[in-house]
Amino acid sequence: MSMRAQLGPAEEVDEVDRKLPVSRLITLGLQHVLVMYAGAIAVPLIVGRALKLSPEQVAMLISADLFCCGLVTLIQSLGFSRYFGIKLPVMMGVTFASVGPMVAMAGVQGGPEGARAIFGAIIGAGIISIAIAPLMSRLLRFFPPVVTGTIIAIIGISLMRVGIGWAMGGPAPTAQSVDVPKLVAMVDKAKIDAAAAAASLPPEAKAPEMKLSGPVPMKDNPNYGALDNMGVAAFVLVVILLLVRYAKGFVSNIAVLLGIVVGCVTAVGMGKMQFDKVAKASWFDVATPFAFGVPTFDPLMVLTMSLVMIVVMIESTGMFLALSEITGRKLSRSDLSAGLRTDGLGTLIGGLFNTFPYTSFSQNVGLVGVTGVKSRWVCVAAGLIMLVLGLLPKMAALVEAIPSFVLGGAGLVMFGMVAATGIRILANVDFKSNRNNLYIVAISIGFGMIPLVAPRWTQQMAHGLHPLLESGILLTSISAVFLNLYFNGGDADELGAIEAARAAEAH
Repeated sequence: MSMRAQLGPAEEVDEVDRKLPVSRLITLGLQHVLVMYAGAIAVPLIVGRALKLSPEQVAMLISADLFCCGLVTLIQSLGFSRYFGIKLPVMMGVTFASVGPMVAMAGVQGGPEGARAIFGAIIGAGIISIAIAPLMSRLLRFFPPVVTGTIIAIIGISLMRVGIGWAMGGPAPTAQSVDVPKLVAMVDKAKIDAAAAAASLPPEAKAPEMKLSGPVPMKDNPNYGALDNMGVAAFVLVVILLLVRYAKGFVSNIAVLLGIVVGCVTAVGMGKMQFDKVAKASWFDVATPFAFGVPTFDPLMVLTMSLVMIVVMIESTGMFLALSEITGRKLSRSDLSAGLRTDGLGTLIGGLFNTFPYTSFSQNVGLVGVTGVKSRWVCVAAGLIMLVLGLLPKMAALVEAIPSFVLGGAGLVMFGMVAATGIRILANVDFKSNRNNLYIVAISIGFGMIPLVAPRWTQQMAHGLHPLLESGILLTSISAVFLNLYFNGGDADELGAIEAARAAEAH
């Protein structure tokens, strides 16, 4: 069955356009905000800390993110001309698919300079995404379930490193540091030994090299892997699991957010959460473009983020089709292009306003099905709430103050669910009669694991290639697409690709 058969002519559906009473719009809109909030704040926290920005700068990223979430949600739900906005109940948020490449870019260059390079790449990718949005239906055939499932699985696997680092109190390299006093003593002793050896040699002899008596001395970081911090992370995880198992409806949907709140209360009781910067933060401020300066544009970084956006738009296609089924509103090709074009516009806006690539948030698609409320005006109300939250620096400072070990327990759930979604998609792949699919998955995941197990594998390569080669997500994406073309050709059934994209909306 062709994709054209799946996307019939657009038709009016009263439920989608129905305007509910203001009080109900606010209540339902707040539900949508709470469901997406934990995921929305996670990306600026990850990238801001990877860039080694100050707490105030990370808080600014969070405010900008919330503001842009609201702005792009309004464009997607309300519609902005016939070219932008799918006019369905859609919430827009930062995509996890972009985290791996951005963290790799931050590893190449940190601080405000690194931030400007990332924002330049995002702006470039946004412009390219707007241009190629109408072509995405033709690209779907290159992303059958074996490709999509593999990519989403490696996204979750790659992000697990971040979640575990949160629970441990920092990334693995922070577990130990050089014991400077011992190293100085070793160097002094080596100098004395070298001088004594040189004195015993004839004048014409070559002076002996100075050698340390052992390996460089290291000392453990007392904050890394601290048992009390890991205990709080484990407690957050247990709270989330209890809520998922025993709570019903909306409470179950916001289990991750409630787990973080309980973890914060616990951290406050233990004296491990400070509010000094929250007190100093202003009550109101407006997000401004180019807060870190004029972005810089590296062609390879732009290409990297553009590849990420192609994957993101494939996922968005599935979400839009799922919403079409839930709401009963059929989508035309122009409707689908308008929705995907808004992903690109949101990404462009994100780069301008010091934040990250945007996509339709899958958690909220599920909430539409759970509540049965199909009105897009609910998401318009939610977008307005997000806009207001983005204008409150105190809220962003409070989020930035959350200890990383509290986020660790939630991160294991959030990122693990992404990996599980990829595995679920792969469960529908035909491995029995087409053994070549096994090689596609095996080799692509192997490529994606290279930066995780050998972080410095690119040190002998050109510096400009590092952002591309240090992202396991991009390595997996490129490998899976080309291996699928090699083994299966480019004639994959579009329906299978659509079903894979639709399944991806669950994460």
